Amino acid sequence: MDEPKGRRRAPGMTPEQRREMIVAAALPLVAENGAAVTTAQVARAAGIGEGTIFRVFAGKDELLDACMAEAMRPDHAVREIASISLDQPLAARLREAAEAVRAGLERLGAVAGALQASGRPRSRGSEPRRPLASREASMAAIGAAIAELLEPERDSLRLSCEQTASLYLGLLFTRTAVRGPAEITAADLVEVFLGGALTISEGRA
Repeated sequence: MDEPKGRRRAPGMTPEQRREMIVAAALPLVAENGAAVTTAQVARAAGIGEGTIFRVFAGKDELLDACMAEAMRPDHAVREIASISLDQPLAARLREAAEAVRAGLERLGAVAGALQASGRPRSRGSEPRRPLASREASMAAIGAAIAELLEPERDSLRLSCEQTASLYLGLLFTRTAVRGPAEITAADLVEVFLGGALTISEGRA
């Protein structure tokens, strides 16, 4: 009779996979507690021993930097925009894209705001950060995803899909940065973007 085989262990994570898993668990804690979050809290959220964190991160500062870098990544918004059905009317597609961008900006704002409010300096470590380059890369990735949404209407656009997407993305970021007396909804923004600021009854000069 053959010897019973032992249970086969699941393949272990690579260091990069473990880093990603830890950062994913840490992000909501950092957004809530800022730099006051402890590695013990992160370990509990990730379901690992605290020592595991220090096998892939030099310390808490490096983990916080990784969380900030993850919050700045456009991947989440790009995936959401890429999943929008092209079978919908253009206005509906652009409204969904606006909400995806808003969610990403809120996520970034929560993490950055919590870290700053908790007194963490903007720059740590020996290597300088390049937030401008990261922002430009994020804008380019999101802009490309929005341009894909515009493809079915390419022949009807005044400008190219890429130029139109760039204009729309600029409006989305302006909507977030400028606080007026009343909130500008995604529907408001799309209506003005596609139809102009004037109503049809008023006409144009």
